[in-house]
Amino acid sequence: MEKVKKANKESQSPVSFLKNLLIARWRSLLLLLIGVYLPLQVFEILTVKIWENQAGFPWDVPILLAVHSTENPQLDVLAVTLAIIGLPWTAIPILGAIALILLLQKRWRSLAYLLTASLGSIIINRTAKELMHRVRPQLWQSIAPESSFAFPSAHAMTSVTLVAILLFLTWASSWRWLVLIFGSLYVIAIAWCRIYLGVHFPSDVLAGWMITLGWTIGVSLIIKPYRIIAKSVDGACPEDETTLLLEERELITED
Repeated sequence: MEKVKKANKESQSPVSFLKNLLIARWRSLLLLLIGVYLPLQVFEILTVKIWENQAGFPWDVPILLAVHSTENPQLDVLAVTLAIIGLPWTAIPILGAIALILLLQKRWRSLAYLLTASLGSIIINRTAKELMHRVRPQLWQSIAPESSFAFPSAHAMTSVTLVAILLFLTWASSWRWLVLIFGSLYVIAIAWCRIYLGVHFPSDVLAGWMITLGWTIGVSLIIKPYRIIAKSVDGACPEDETTLLLEERELITED
């Protein structure tokens, strides 16, 4: 019986093989399209437009003015507080604590994802800012002014990076829904505070979201932090967290 199945598999036509391959891998391909290609495509469009015209898009200023029109002392305090919470320097201790926990738990694959995603996000942000040299909005005197370049927003990139890391680390548990809901609210709140304070154009924030989504999801497809096996009864570490996958071993052998 097994020989028959093997023969059937070997005699598959190219069309049948491609169909089965696409059926087996449709989730990964869809994630690649929606999570990597589309965000990077949007980021490219934003970058090219701003490179050609520093003023950006027709909707940048109207959105800034509309958000600023809601200004009041209570919102001022909230916006400044969120700006402090959303600082890249504020995320470092949080990510450091998570990294230490992963190290102690011997979740090395998850640790590799955290370090690669976070460090890469910082490098991308600094490089893009220096290349684009986009000045910040100057429509009114901000209560929390910034002096660095605007594009893309570091706060937006940091918030998405932090939430993406937490989401992938909790992907195998029911916690992922809580992270997704509150993480989305956190990302939106940080974006609002940057626009409310008048230190970023909406396109800065959108660009930060898009490039970070493409980066963090792309890295996850390579490192696969969600590829873990449940812990055994004796508390042994998940195999995929402390050993290379078969395809990874084969790549090293080929090199």
